[in-house]
Amino acid sequence: MLRRDFLKTAMATAVLTAVLPVSAKNKNTPTDPIGHFADVNGQHVFYTVHGAGKPLILLHGGIDPDSFGSNLTELAKGRKVIAPHLQAHGRTPDTDRPLRSETMADDIAALIGHLKLGKADVMGYSLGSSVALQAAIRHPDVVDRLVLVSAAMRQDGFYPEVVTAFKQLQANAATLGSGVKASPLGETYPDVDWTNLFRKVGDMTERPFDWSAEVAKLHARTLLVFADADAIRPEHMVEFWKALGGGQRDAGIGGSLRPANELAILPNTTHYTLPVEPMLPAIVERFLDAASKAVG
Repeated sequence: MLRRDFLKTAMATAVLTAVLPVSAKNKNTPTDPIGHFADVNGQHVFYTVHGAGKPLILLHGGIDPDSFGSNLTELAKGRKVIAPHLQAHGRTPDTDRPLRSETMADDIAALIGHLKLGKADVMGYSLGSSVALQAAIRHPDVVDRLVLVSAAMRQDGFYPEVVTAFKQLQANAATLGSGVKASPLGETYPDVDWTNLFRKVGDMTERPFDWSAEVAKLHARTLLVFADADAIRPEHMVEFWKALGGGQRDAGIGGSLRPANELAILPNTTHYTLPVEPMLPAIVERFLDAASKAVG
């Protein structure tokens, strides 16, 4: 199978960006009913809209705009899911701007304003989780609840071999790019300059970052979701959880002392299978519904 074969040869990329997870093309990716473009923050951002109800901004992982596969459809059963393509991904063209979580977060905040959503729930996976986290940090006025799937708040939250792999992306961009171009993903998005995308993702991911101080000040009610065999170290999962106020004490018999934020670690999953894991939508919906009831 081409996607699986390529994944094996592109392991250095796959860990963060989930280049070819068991995802969209293997999991009945929902067809794009209506595509839209919004000119926001100097970017020509493509997005699709699915379902109806309270808005949920759904941010894909790196390289593959269809990271969530059919889970997008599941999430859209109870709410309006708005799925943008991040800069240089899918149908959103690239610009001269480098890829940074912070500036892509500004794009998402501007899109929420452009769509006149007020506050929206925001959910991101892998690269998308970094963008979602930065949106909540930089634009708390437009982010209501936050769902972070396989997120790190520091670069060393990833296993050392993953960090090493990040540093090899730019050097391997041409090989990786040609591989994706020849894959089903490349056929779906023929206008993407894959080599350029890998270079820009490599430039971003090799840069050290530490957002732990900002995480500790987050106001958005947050759900962390990890795989039990993730690219994120388990020690970092717990550290992230504690930074959000979790893991401080027993919640009591009635659970009245439990923290407002939540943590989920899904069994028998990896970084690559997590976004299409069938358990994911139910866990996310339970969190979002409970958070809604808690405020009203």
